[in-house]
Amino acid sequence: MTPAVLIFTPIFLPIVVLMGISPLHFGIMMILNLCVGLCTPPVGSVLFVGCSIGKTSIAAIIRPLIPMYFAMFVVLGLVTAFPILSEGLPRLLGLID
Repeated sequence: MTPAVLIFTPIFLPIVVLMGISPLHFGIMMILNLCVGLCTPPVGSVLFVGCSIGKTSIAAIIRPLIPMYFAMFVVLGLVTAFPILSEGLPRLLGLID
């Protein structure tokens, strides 16, 4: 995930700022997207490590995780669609204007 952040942030941040999206909101969306990618197949390195530690197969663990995947995608969609979810607390605390 760290290499992806280091590679994609300088590429996409100027474009996002020109589109009028807050850099804070973009950062939270990007990190959330990358975290979802760590948990979902086919790349899902966290999924593979968890299955390795638990000595189980990917096929056995995917079916019980479907509700969690659904929840991750819903949260990602809500955070993307409503910036107040990612910027509300910093605004409330006066950290951003």
